[in-house]
Amino acid sequence: MLITHDTRCALGMLVELLNTAPDARGGAEGLPDPPALREFVARQEISEVGPIRECDVTAVRELRERFRAIFAAPTTREAAELLNALVASAGTTPRLTDHDGHDWHMHYFAPGAGLAEHLAADGGMALGFILVAGERERLRQCAAPGCARVFVDLSRNRSRRYCSSRTCGNRLHVAAYRARRREAARVS
Repeated sequence: MLITHDTRCALGMLVELLNTAPDARGGAEGLPDPPALREFVARQEISEVGPIRECDVTAVRELRERFRAIFAAPTTREAAELLNALVASAGTTPRLTDHDGHDWHMHYFAPGAGLAEHLAADGGMALGFILVAGERERLRQCAAPGCARVFVDLSRNRSRRYCSSRTCGNRLHVAAYRARRREAARVS
């Protein structure tokens, strides 16, 4: 599956956005206020964003829940219906741009759009490309018990199971190793 740089960036933004939800962070809100949302925008290098206010925080949190519903949809048809409604409400306006030293690429948000509409358009289109490619199974929740984080499995063989191999994956592998050692010590 060919995933363009723009789509990869939008998917990365989307995963980080989804993982700011309290259930993915052990109960702590990852976007509590405008400064936290500004940091998110800066980390993701999101362009063409005006001043960020409290109403933007509220709108982005509501958008985050809409994206979570798309990730959790039981069927591709339901995911597509939710995604179509989200992209339509964002007022998608495809246009070519070459800002900030990047080659020509597509922006899907309307010029002057609010941050939530911007994220909905770009994130929605990226998810749309995944659905059109028949790759919905790449949208996953971490397999570690108790972890509610999501990720997009971009591995070649679609084998990724954990949001992070350094945290969740390593924790489970160490636990399995220790369990094997305890069992071996008990048997001998």
